[in-house]
Amino acid sequence: MARPEVLILVALFSATSTQFIPPYTEDCRTDMYPPKGPTFKGAVPWYTVDLDLPPNKRWTALITDKKTDLVSVIQAIKDLADAFVPSGKLIEMVDLSLPLVVETLPNPFRDEIKGIAAVSGLPLGEVALFNIFYEVFTVCTSVVAEDSNGSLIHGRNLDFGLFLGWDTKNKSWLISEKLKPLVVNLDFKRNNQTVFKSTNFAGYVGMLTGIKPHIFSLTMNERFSLDGGYIGILEWILGKRDGMWMSFLTRSVLENATSYEDAKYRLSQTKLLAPAYFILGGNQTGQGCVITRSRELSLDIWEIDLKLGRWYVLETNYDHWKEPLFLDDRRIPAMKCMNQTTQTNISLKTMYDMLSTKPVLNKLTTYTTLMEVSKGKLESYVRDCPNPCMPW
Repeated sequence: MARPEVLILVALFSATSTQFIPPYTEDCRTDMYPPKGPTFKGAVPWYTVDLDLPPNKRWTALITDKKTDLVSVIQAIKDLADAFVPSGKLIEMVDLSLPLVVETLPNPFRDEIKGIAAVSGLPLGEVALFNIFYEVFTVCTSVVAEDSNGSLIHGRNLDFGLFLGWDTKNKSWLISEKLKPLVVNLDFKRNNQTVFKSTNFAGYVGMLTGIKPHIFSLTMNERFSLDGGYIGILEWILGKRDGMWMSFLTRSVLENATSYEDAKYRLSQTKLLAPAYFILGGNQTGQGCVITRSRELSLDIWEIDLKLGRWYVLETNYDHWKEPLFLDDRRIPAMKCMNQTTQTNISLKTMYDMLSTKPVLNKLTTYTTLMEVSKGKLESYVRDCPNPCMPW
């Protein structure tokens, strides 16, 4: 079996030489919605999370249904770890050390992770590892657009699993494929009333994609930085815990913020463990922005501005005022499709078309979510990118 670092170099070379050559890129797709065809792998099931239950009981029904798939993806992560450190010492360290980290997490996250471990039968450290992964391995495309009637539409592709096990036979990322059966839509309720909705991976207690119906929508994209998530996690382990985990903040905002402006303030001002982009959409004209975050502070808030002709804001994983990495330019193809669509024709349908166009759709894409704040609508679809397709 080829060593993981060799496979990574092969993938890098392939991406460099083919990213801008058809059929790895293509003209903007049309008529992809309602979802169908080879890029559509299935609808996403709905589950309810009852916030009135004790935290360790909230995920019981979901994890009971998804236990086999959760065990499978964690075993795949362990296999990758063993490929890099064949002695098994890395997983041994996870099993011994990460339960101690769980004890330091704020509630309800601490008790929810413990509850998931109890129901799944997985070691607590491995469930903790599954949750920590998303602080450092997520690459995505998110966009908020305002239509000609002043309504906000929010779309995202969740791309996950970069460098986590390239399958040379099937030309796919092992972890990305293992995650797809875990994609679920969640309706978080209190007093039998919806508080917020999200698209998530079963077993993960943070939030990457969500909507507070009729108030705001929110997605989070990873921001690459030398002062990145690894440093924040290490500081947390060593006892410096004045920052918040990115996905815990996203969930807290979805649960507790009462307006678009309130959400924007919380996302801009809260100290983080890792840098991030927060893409936020509201319920009034002009309420759409990308918040570029360092761990300490907000570096920029880039907003929809119709007076300047800016009817959408679009974020991948690079600061919008800088050129994207030449190996990974999803921004220009996505903007090309948005500009061809025009504000007059933007809708859930045409947003899905853009998110279905290579390389915006790529081998890392696990799901596409579409949200419409004014209608309280969230819909998600598991995706596939048939060969030939960019690794990212």
